[in-house]
Amino acid sequence: MPASLTPPLPMALQVEVTSACNLRCAMCLVRYRPPVNKLAGAMPLATLRRLIDDVPGLRRLTLQGLGEPLLAPDLLEMIRYARSRGIRVGFNSNATLLTRDRAEELVEAGLDWLHVSLDGADAPTFEGIREGARFDRVLANLRGLVEAKRAAGSDTPWLRVVFVAMRRNVAQLPDLVALLAGVGVAELRVQNLSHSFADTDPAGAYRQIREYAAEQALWTGADRAVAETAYAAAGRVAREHGIELRLPKAVESTRPGCGWPWDEAYVTSRGVVQPCCMVMGDDRVSMGRLGESGFGEIWMGPAYREFRRRLRDGDPPEVCRGCALYRGVF
Repeated sequence: MPASLTPPLPMALQVEVTSACNLRCAMCLVRYRPPVNKLAGAMPLATLRRLIDDVPGLRRLTLQGLGEPLLAPDLLEMIRYARSRGIRVGFNSNATLLTRDRAEELVEAGLDWLHVSLDGADAPTFEGIREGARFDRVLANLRGLVEAKRAAGSDTPWLRVVFVAMRRNVAQLPDLVALLAGVGVAELRVQNLSHSFADTDPAGAYRQIREYAAEQALWTGADRAVAETAYAAAGRVAREHGIELRLPKAVESTRPGCGWPWDEAYVTSRGVVQPCCMVMGDDRVSMGRLGESGFGEIWMGPAYREFRRRLRDGDPPEVCRGCALYRGVF
């Protein structure tokens, strides 16, 4: 981790353009909170433009958070504005709303990458995790985007599928690799659950998602062997089909750490600036709020400096201790 507590403004940002979602996924905080209205949960276009203008060296912008970006009313305008400033832009989607028309709009707007969540190789497993989604529809939408790119003669957006590995689905990973080869997806990223939420009150507002993480996480005990068996089989299928496969580590790092607070920031749809995207919940930690302070003032401010100092000095904030990225198993 860098030594400086006041680094230059970041070259990358992740921005939650909406906190509304059309699904209730088992491992997501959205499932355990009241639904958010599509309009009420949207970040205003003017806020994003101001943020981009306040970070002149910005080179990469990820338009995602807890919500589904395709629900953001100004998504296409946000993409176009970022691209007009020479910024590479993309986001993660559940792809349930990725119709062929929408796919063509994203290609035309210049979206650089799109990551699609697909956590199973059959409908019962996938739909049991991503409540409200339809397996066949997501596959059809993936094919539609591949076709839209081909029709436009475009290499972008680069398409990657993301698989959240859990006890309930990890055995399906090899079959998913083979399935993606038939769809035309060339890259699969496998990741663990993002957080244990062990820093939260066991009886408090995060109780349900904390219990789910404890029940499904693969980073402890015999689950490591199960996961590694599935990963080895998936690796063989990936090599056979020419799929790029990224797998998480099963064993925690002996030297945990994180560079996020020096390199990037996460901003919620309500303008709360957080040290990373792994936190989940803008009530857990805040470096400041846009509208009350400018981004540069927040980035250089006392809350950020103290957060960086604790990470640098081996005394991480409580919110970091249960983070899979900090522990090296994401």
